[in-house]
Amino acid sequence: MDIQLDPARDDLPLMANTSHILVKHYVLDLDVDFESQVIEGTIVLFLEDGNRFKKQNSSIEEACQSESNKACKFGMPEPCHISVTNARTFSSEMEYNDFAICSKGEKDTPDKDGNHDNQEHASGISSSKYCCDTGNHGSEDFVLVLDCCDLSVLKVEEVDVAAVPGMEKFTRSPKLTVVSEELRNQIVRELVTLPADCWREQLDYYACCSQAPGCGELLFDTDSWSLQIRKTGAQTATDFPHAIRIWYKTKPEGRSVTWTSDQSDRPCVYTVGSPINNRALFPCQEPPVAMSTWQATVRAAASFVVLMSGENFAKPTQLWEGCSSWYYYVTMPMPASTFTIAVGCWTEMKLETCSSNDLATERPLSPSEADFRHVGVCSHMEYPCRFQNASAAAQEIIPYRVFAPVCLKGACQETLLRLIPPCLSAAHSVLGTHPFSRLDVLIVPANFPSLGMARPSKDKTGHTSDSGASVIKQGLNPEKIFMQVHYLKGYFLLRFLAKRFGDETYFSFLRKFVHTFHGQLILSQDFLQMLLENIPEEKRLELSVENIYQDWLESSGIPKPLQRERRAEAECGLARQVRAEVTKWIQVNRRPRKRKRRVKEEVFEKLLPDQLVLLLEHLLEQKTLSPRTLQSLQRTYHLHDQDAEVRHRWCELIVKHKFTKAYNSVERFLQEDQAMGVYLYGELMVSEDARQQQLARRCFERTKEQMDRSSAQVVAEMLF
Repeated sequence: MDIQLDPARDDLPLMANTSHILVKHYVLDLDVDFESQVIEGTIVLFLEDGNRFKKQNSSIEEACQSESNKACKFGMPEPCHISVTNARTFSSEMEYNDFAICSKGEKDTPDKDGNHDNQEHASGISSSKYCCDTGNHGSEDFVLVLDCCDLSVLKVEEVDVAAVPGMEKFTRSPKLTVVSEELRNQIVRELVTLPADCWREQLDYYACCSQAPGCGELLFDTDSWSLQIRKTGAQTATDFPHAIRIWYKTKPEGRSVTWTSDQSDRPCVYTVGSPINNRALFPCQEPPVAMSTWQATVRAAASFVVLMSGENFAKPTQLWEGCSSWYYYVTMPMPASTFTIAVGCWTEMKLETCSSNDLATERPLSPSEADFRHVGVCSHMEYPCRFQNASAAAQEIIPYRVFAPVCLKGACQETLLRLIPPCLSAAHSVLGTHPFSRLDVLIVPANFPSLGMARPSKDKTGHTSDSGASVIKQGLNPEKIFMQVHYLKGYFLLRFLAKRFGDETYFSFLRKFVHTFHGQLILSQDFLQMLLENIPEEKRLELSVENIYQDWLESSGIPKPLQRERRAEAECGLARQVRAEVTKWIQVNRRPRKRKRRVKEEVFEKLLPDQLVLLLEHLLEQKTLSPRTLQSLQRTYHLHDQDAEVRHRWCELIVKHKFTKAYNSVERFLQEDQAMGVYLYGELMVSEDARQQQLARRCFERTKEQMDRSSAQVVAEMLF
């Protein structure tokens, strides 16, 4: 099943067979090593099968058949029992005992057993102890297929959950006298279906089970895009072990995380919203139907802070001198693509003074409050929902933390920390209950590409097989992340609807929509259908889901309603003020450099950032602007201190008019605003000016090792 794609063009495959079996919970136990740029450890998967599935005679062929139609080869290890106390030393001892690890510089090749990691057919880990009987594995064995890329999988084993004290409560037997596969699976079935108000107990049991000994190694194979696991004799998803442990390590070149430096030049690593999402961070089920929960223990050097998208405020626990552990968890089922991690030498930023009122508003809920539930009906799968919690629903400002490099302390205290409370309060006012109990804000490094991910949509795209495998169209195209038209159209569509129906009606609907669909995956059709159903007929004015799609989402170019709106907005007060300022600047630009008599200096109005963007865009339409005019522009509006949107337009003016005195502003932008700088590289090269092209190549050479991979690829194609 090894699918070879051209990563510059082709679709991104989703290989997980989610139609057969689902991951309900992940338990990760990881070590972060900055010296080797590797994250290593274990992940335990708790699975739930669909009892409706029959024996899949063709599943192994479907999962593993290569282009040459050769049978897939699995390594056949002996059962291996690992005690909890030895679990953490297993991976470090492995290099010298049962497994041979290829050195970093060697070309990896598949070993004779067929166990290889998934960099095409490379073999990072190969069993040197067991030989593989490829003659009679039984083609009817069920195969668990996980989405996986750029990982070295060391070992896969079944977890003996029945060995955990107290697990007999999940069985029909008072004592676990005879332990069977069926009994272990029964325990997991009961564990993953515990009611939501038992979430603490459930997390504890998950943690205990994740440390239970193994009860037999499982056969596994990897290709470029998947990890395939099976157990001889387990012919259906029901028979397959429902708790498995995977020993693995990431690769420095893996595309799910970026190893880089922060603004203080300290090392850090974080998930970047890669096109492949998290499949180079841990084996997972990528299709969004696989909604799961997780808990994670992450160890790093004591000087580092570990942040994750968990529900709890984690604090470090010192394990030994120089090493700390961080623990996070999530009880709300979500797609695996929403899992995030960031590790770096950051400092928690706090205001110098904090009023008692702020402390009261931002206090976390007590355990008794958090467990209190009032009558309410939710449409999502069961979990400890804040929408059913009276205290949580009334919480305008949830607890939050801000982390940043110490060099940004002043900016955080002056601006960011004061903005967060009113933003949280406004979100609560408009949308209602905060879905999460807390918020961590991290100031990311300059090479963070964007928040856009090639997320699989609820609406399946491309061909979907019976197993649930499908593709994300153009998911691996490096240029895709720079195509912002769909985001812009969506934003202006929402603005159009708000203006059409009125703010009060529109925001009232938004609150109702969030309450109705929270905790669920939705389509844009769901949103539009509910909106039109809740709007009085006289306000709809012949709007329908079909014509909104046709006018806004399925047509190229600027939608006609937006063109009409732009013409109307051109007459608004803020736009008129900008046009008046543009006229002044054009007059200033026309004045001769040497004047015989003193002319009264123009007085320019103070403009908002959005007005500045519009002003600079109008000035970009001018054929020539003198260096004197450009210098006056920079001085009047302090353009080097403005936000990235304003500075981007300013840099475009610099490039267009070859304003050499401000080339340092262009260099700064290319280094500090790398995601937006991609467009500027193109303008520097199109100018065909030797000095500008030299500037572009110099900046790229300086930053390419730190740049996002897709961004670097696109820029390199422009420059060379």
